Amino acid sequence: MIIGNLTRDPELRQTTSGQQVCTIGVATNRTWNNAQGEKQDQPEYHTIVAWGKLAEICGQYLKKGKKVYFDGRLQTRDWEGQDGVKRFRTEIVAENMIMLDRPSSGGGDAFSPPASEPTFAKSEPEVNSEEIKLEDIPF
Repeated sequence: MIIGNLTRDPELRQTTSGQQVCTIGVATNRTWNNAQGEKQDQPEYHTIVAWGKLAEICGQYLKKGKKVYFDGRLQTRDWEGQDGVKRFRTEIVAENMIMLDRPSSGGGDAFSPPASEPTFAKSEPEVNSEEIKLEDIPF
């Protein structure tokens, strides 16, 4: 589970089999005071991968700089680069996403949920799930 800000606009594409996939960059910050009492910040950068309907939602509604919550699982991929060196990348495969920013008051966004409620999106395991409602969440 992470909460952070998008470092760039999401990249939505399609696999050769027609499956939607979205790659999202998210930055989180760790803040603490050092021994001298000075505030220190340490950013950490994460790659999030969303599939299917969740990928479409992320590609449509998320923009650089927006605050977002993701939960999912870690997955490490490996491949051999063109230089013959084996490379690794650990990503978060998203299962759920919540947009935490309130919609802008300018009215320019196509998506305008009520300002008092976060907006939820979930990966596809359920059949016939059109929308997740706040009252359906057990906490």
